[in-house]
Amino acid sequence: MCPLVFHPIYSQLDLPERHRFPIQKYQGIYDALVNQHGISESHFHTPDAIDVERVKRVFDPGYIGDLVAGKLDPKAMRRIGFPWSMQLIRRTLTAVGGTVLTAELALEHGTALNLTGGYHHAFANFGSGFCMVNDLYLAALRMLESEHIDRVLIFDCDVHQGDGTAKLASNNPQVFTVSIHGEKNFPYRKQVSDMDFNLAKGTTDAEYLDTVSSALQLAMSISQADAVIYDGGVDVHENDDLGHLEISTQGVLERDRLVFEACQRQGIPVAAVIGGGYQRDIPALVDVHLQLFRAAGVF
Repeated sequence: MCPLVFHPIYSQLDLPERHRFPIQKYQGIYDALVNQHGISESHFHTPDAIDVERVKRVFDPGYIGDLVAGKLDPKAMRRIGFPWSMQLIRRTLTAVGGTVLTAELALEHGTALNLTGGYHHAFANFGSGFCMVNDLYLAALRMLESEHIDRVLIFDCDVHQGDGTAKLASNNPQVFTVSIHGEKNFPYRKQVSDMDFNLAKGTTDAEYLDTVSSALQLAMSISQADAVIYDGGVDVHENDDLGHLEISTQGVLERDRLVFEACQRQGIPVAAVIGGGYQRDIPALVDVHLQLFRAAGVF
């Protein structure tokens, strides 16, 4: 079975009451995999926090330093959407370390999944939309350190455009970015990915899956990628509070299967993260996120 990456700190963050971010979902996914689907704890890998100096070598060191020290101005923290705390920093660095570890495990095992990740709104010098450090781009750079990997495809199916990832990779020909997202949704100001697919409000399964399938085929052909990083956000779901699309749970499962099957046919490794999902009903949200693990053959 493909390795899974999890740390309890993923859900260990005190947020204000009624805060928009469903921090409990990560522990909920872990609990469901272990208690409902019988996944042994031996299949889970525990990540370390990524080294801050390593992050500074890729992103703006002034921004990263101020973020870690709690010195960002209030406006910058409001743009991120979380109140600053040392626990927020520990959680962020561990979650990012988890995605990088997932990329390493995917190279070794063919497929690996992180029970968090997808911080695609983080830019080099600022954070946005609950994202502070762009784990997808860091994971791509880690994959490119392998002598067998010359090109990495970041295939982002979160309902919100991967604007930070697109900007970060814009001058890196080894990282090919694809975003399939809601046209009339956050972020208001979109960046330019290598390939962008804008979906109208109310898009349903048939059109959505056709778009994903076509995008996959085209991206694989053009990018000639040796590895894939997949953001399987479920905020496309019909019951998501922030998505504005009408994708069923079965549609999410079929989408995820399209990605894993395409990678298997090409014989290339895929590292997947769970991405966004914003239902306030945590058990219902967990169930939608579990489709990623079902599609990967975890259960």
